[in-house]
Order: sequence, then C-alpha cells, then structure tokens
Amino acid sequence: MITVNPYLMFNGNCEEAFSFYKKVLKKECSHLSRFKEQPENPECKILDEDKEKIMHISLDLDENSSIMGCDIPSNSHGPSVVGNNFSLSLNISSKEEADRIFKELAQGGEICMPMAETFWGSYFGMVMDKYNINWMISFYKNLDNH
Repeated sequence: MITVNPYLMFNGNCEEAFSFYKKVLKKECSHLSRFKEQPENPECKILDEDKEKIMHISLDLDENSSIMGCDIPSNSHGPSVVGNNFSLSLNISSKEEADRIFKELAQGGEICMPMAETFWGSYFGMVMDKYNINWMISFYKNLDNH
C-alpha cells in the first residue's frame, strides 16, 4: 500500500499556517517537532534563530491522509517560493519498494537526501524528479511513529 500526502514548506510561518488549517478543517495535529529537538550534526548545524521553527508537523485528515509541513531553515538552499514550496510525501509499505521508487524517481533528477535510517524512526529520502517535482519517500517499520 502507498499513501500520498502533501508536504508544505514555509519561510518561518509554518506554525501560524497550521493553526489556521486546524481551525478551518476542525482537525488536530498528531505530531509537532521543532529543529531544537533533532540530534546535533556538524554537517547540518541548526542556527539559534531556527531552533524554535517547525521541523515537522502533521495534521491528520483521516486514518490515511494528512497535510504535513515544516519551516525552511535560514541556512538552507534558499527561501520557499511558489513552485518549490511543497513535496509529495509517499509512505511505502516495504523498504525494498521504497528503494525502487526512490531510484526510479531519481533517474534524470536530483537526489536531495539519499535513502537512510533517520533519528525519527523512518527509512527516508528526498529526491527531485526530472520534472522538478519534489518527493519524500518513507518506510516506517512501526506505523505508529509517523
């Protein structure tokens, strides 16, 4: 089984936007993480000004769909603009299928983050396909973690 959910990127107002979406859709967020919660990584330093920003938020619409989002860190590749301010997030039911889909989407495209185990418990990667569409591929061994 594959589920697809939109993943929205913001320039520091993710929390404000999701508060609005919660009110409009009359739903609750199932997950909220801030950048300060991730383990320190010298290759990916989080600036003090970004520590309170949203690293990941998920607003569940039903048992199979959600709207997810994050703030773009100040030291990233640039601000969020129309066209690069979203990804399609695929939750895949097996690691092998996640690898296959990732590899095929990467053909002629650009790997942003190779598939790897993450500190949040997912096997995860990010890729922009040859049509400039951003994809996030996830496999969760324990579905309660997403």
